[in-house]
Amino acid sequence: MKMMKSVMLFVLAALMLQPAFSQSEKFTGAMKKNIAALDSALSKNEIASLTDIAASFERIGDAEKTQWLPFYYAAYCRITLAFVKNEVAENDIVADKVDELIGKASALEKNNSEISLLKAMNASIRMLVNPMQRWMEYGQKSQQYSQDAMTQDPANPRPYWFNGVSLKNTPAEFGGGCGAAKPLLDKALELYAGFKPASELHPNWGKQVCEKEAAGCK
Repeated sequence: MKMMKSVMLFVLAALMLQPAFSQSEKFTGAMKKNIAALDSALSKNEIASLTDIAASFERIGDAEKTQWLPFYYAAYCRITLAFVKNEVAENDIVADKVDELIGKASALEKNNSEISLLKAMNASIRMLVNPMQRWMEYGQKSQQYSQDAMTQDPANPRPYWFNGVSLKNTPAEFGGGCGAAKPLLDKALELYAGFKPASELHPNWGKQVCEKEAAGCK
């Protein structure tokens, strides 16, 4: 009788856990599909599709409600599209949407290096609308968020990559150029060599772009 009761409890527990496992598998499958679509779009330079991919990530986040990664990727897609298109008249509109997505991610995941880096990138998007007028506010915010990202995870290569690229594209008379950028890009490459994402869904991008930027500073 005691054994029968134990078996019944095991079966009940298994039945209760099954929906959770199914939901987790559904989430993982949807995320992997979208990440693959994102990687493909970037490798083929099909940037127009990033808007649809971002919307798909956001729908996953809204459906799950407890996962920060969908909102992170949705924001990353929109930031990347803004940098590639370089249509600065649209930057504030993009940045407003990104702020909304970052806010959702931050509410679910505190003090995260990857999220802080997106904040730095988004501040740069706003600054590019008018660098001379906006540097004091958004340039300094970008630097602070980048530093936060480095502090929150010293093994994360992406803040060093971003700072290196930013300096490379800054005129030498303002402290930029390859001389200032190369040490940061080299540091990023060093970190990329040993970087392992927390899971197959966590951010793992930027190495090839960093290699290309560093090669351009030799």
